[in-house]
Amino acid sequence: MSIKVALTHKTSYSYDRLVTMGPQVIRLRPAPHCRTNILSYSLTLEPGDHFLNWQQDPFGNFLARMVVNEQTKTFSVTVDLVAEMAAHNPFDFFLEESARTYPFTYEPDLKTDLLPYLATTTPDALLAAYLADIGKPSGVSTIDFVVALNQKVQGDIGYLIRLEPGVQSPAETLKKRSGSCRDSSWLLVHILRHLGLAARFVSGYLIQLKPDVKPLDGPAGAEVDFTDLHAWTEVYLPGAGWIGLDPTSGLLASEGHIPLAATPSPATAAPISGAHTKAEVEFDFAMKITRIAESPRVTKPYADEQWQAILELGDKVDERLKTGDVRLTMGGEPTFVSSTDMEAGEWMNQAVGPTKRRYAEDLVRRLTQSFAPGGLMHFGQGKWYPGEQLPRWAFATYWRHDGEPLWERADLIDREVPVKPATVATAEAFAAGLCRQLGLPADSAMAAYEDAAHF
Repeated sequence: MSIKVALTHKTSYSYDRLVTMGPQVIRLRPAPHCRTNILSYSLTLEPGDHFLNWQQDPFGNFLARMVVNEQTKTFSVTVDLVAEMAAHNPFDFFLEESARTYPFTYEPDLKTDLLPYLATTTPDALLAAYLADIGKPSGVSTIDFVVALNQKVQGDIGYLIRLEPGVQSPAETLKKRSGSCRDSSWLLVHILRHLGLAARFVSGYLIQLKPDVKPLDGPAGAEVDFTDLHAWTEVYLPGAGWIGLDPTSGLLASEGHIPLAATPSPATAAPISGAHTKAEVEFDFAMKITRIAESPRVTKPYADEQWQAILELGDKVDERLKTGDVRLTMGGEPTFVSSTDMEAGEWMNQAVGPTKRRYAEDLVRRLTQSFAPGGLMHFGQGKWYPGEQLPRWAFATYWRHDGEPLWERADLIDREVPVKPATVATAEAFAAGLCRQLGLPADSAMAAYEDAAHF
């Protein structure tokens, strides 16, 4: 499954007078390590009278160096790209054996290469206290450890949109307990480095598409297709390489994270940097995303227009059936499959499983309430197929056409998953109560035990 999207990003500056511009460095081209397939890319700059030189910085990121030949009152940067949004598993990697548990040590040559991403300064009191709270656990899974760190920062630092330039220091972010995506990402970089893990700061685009269907649990996701500039963190794990961590969401970076610049410091990851002579500036920023192609998929096999045409055709068929007095009934064995675990054995070829009976009971109770109030629910034996050791089970509801109830106390029918599991004391109380109902002494029941050989 993939969705092709067109992203347009335009940044414009208007000056109240003619200005002389120094070289402008533009870091708005997807980085070489971008996992999302970029099908096309273009960069349009104004004023048109300029010289453009594409380079790669010391860290391998693409940057465009623009030199404007004459004075100007406007400066604009427009990026157009097409990306193929194909889902990928962010955990699709293997760690070197030496790095599977934390703490671990980078081998000497690799550590030399990673020195810019391991550089630290003496932590202030707030960061030191935060690090002390984390501690340095020994022998834990490295993956679990970095995932937990990412989720901890997400839980401790509230997200806010901050329009002021620059990045907060880790101390300022910890003091305020809030910050933008770039602030929490820079904090996570410091935390990882102080814990001996190479980390870098990443700026890029974040694309979030509205899901086809709402999840049964967890966050619903974006209500509309959305894109914006974003920042996150990458940690280097031997065997896996650079792994993206997004402390704004607490999740690993996915196909929606398109890195533009990954550097040891936010200062060298700014989307646009440069200088010009003194002037008053008006700034305008706009981003847009458009779906241009979608492959059919389980959650959305048809486009909205196709689905609407199907619905309209269905209405016409229903009208013809009604006119012809054609009546339809449901077969005796409608098939239901779990929407959350459809490939489990109990939904494929097994008669029972951990959830099937519970789901079936919930369904028959809701059907009884909707279609047969006062109906009698029956939980009994179903068909016994050749080759199977035991018969299957069947849940049914019986009711009268005249509406007279057959059963009025639905609460007396116990549930598949009881609110409180039965114990030995429960069995003894039941046996005593049954004996009293039969007019026998309460202790008439005799205990029976399973053959231990069958356990």
